[in-house]
Amino acid sequence: MARYTVIVLDGAGAGALPDAARFGDEKAFTLKHVLEKTGKNGIPNLIKAGLLNIDGMEMEGESQPMGCFGKCGSQSKAKDTTSGHFEMMGLIMEEPYVVFGEEFPERIIQELEKRIGTKVIGNFPASGTEIIKDLGDEHCRTGYPIVYLSADSIMQIAMHEEIIPIQRQYEICQIARELLMGKDAVGRVIARPFAGESGGYYRTERRKDFALDPPGETLLDKLQQKGRSVIGVGKIEDIFNRQGLTEIDHTKNNQEGIQSVIRYLKSDFEGLLLVNLVDFDMLFGHRNDAEGFKRALEEFDRYLPEIQGLLKEDDVLIITADHGCDPTIEGTDHTREYTPLIAIGPKVRKGVNLGIRKSFADIGATIAEAFDVHLDRGCSFLKEIRLP
Repeated sequence: MARYTVIVLDGAGAGALPDAARFGDEKAFTLKHVLEKTGKNGIPNLIKAGLLNIDGMEMEGESQPMGCFGKCGSQSKAKDTTSGHFEMMGLIMEEPYVVFGEEFPERIIQELEKRIGTKVIGNFPASGTEIIKDLGDEHCRTGYPIVYLSADSIMQIAMHEEIIPIQRQYEICQIARELLMGKDAVGRVIARPFAGESGGYYRTERRKDFALDPPGETLLDKLQQKGRSVIGVGKIEDIFNRQGLTEIDHTKNNQEGIQSVIRYLKSDFEGLLLVNLVDFDMLFGHRNDAEGFKRALEEFDRYLPEIQGLLKEDDVLIITADHGCDPTIEGTDHTREYTPLIAIGPKVRKGVNLGIRKSFADIGATIAEAFDVHLDRGCSFLKEIRLP
């Protein structure tokens, strides 16, 4: 009974991709820069697994790592969460969802205001925590939702929970989702509820993502069709719009996500446990907080031995990311990077350098081969990691 667990450290990039300059990200290297700034103490288990042995880290690694290690390139021409997860699961976005850049066109804003029956404010790129500082008072005075953008294919709408009830917030975002389709389709519309008073506004954990169905079959669909369990933890259900999932645990932070992993690994299932740990990106990468990012690595590291101890004979744990979000360089957006690749398990070889893979889809292809299903994209490394 094989179980593959893929834990995505959201935003934990492993160095600028060859085309990173096109995105303004040629200086990005999230993991290396965080460790250079904060030190490599506190993550002994990740280091033992081979994190520092990954190409380009340029730090003293383990002479005999307990896992296989490498990094994955990207074939999708984007650096967002949706494209990253889709590619990882075998679906490469040949035409990424539209990114509006500096503002949504007036035609979209006017139509949104017409449909929701009120004006909106904002409509510029911003950090979610900063925009509620800047526009929170105006929002509370007028009741106008705050619309803002980032370098991703998303529309984010911030609303105070005491000004606009949470269900109405979700309704407004669903209306925006229905508007942003066709040639204007964005990957996600995100409700960003906040609370507090002037000078002390803070985002709550009642965020909700309104996504689109993946534009093709993913590994999740293939495994579900074969009768395997496909469990999504964290924002996985939002990213895949529930498609291909047999079970969902919508955890809201890293601690909840890690505890969910432990609970599922204590149970019996055969298939895929796909986990997104969002705090790296949401709380620290986007806020240029390298110290916080390191603390999140340390927290995950503390639980890694317990997670490993729950792996059964045929289980494999894969640790990776979906893009970069370098908190040490200028800007607060995602960064166009390779992603780390670490594989651990009772029957996984030790110390194998998997090199620089061409695509995130190599992860999906490896799991597909293990469960005897076919993906059109990706190159499996199953034979490289598995003991006879």
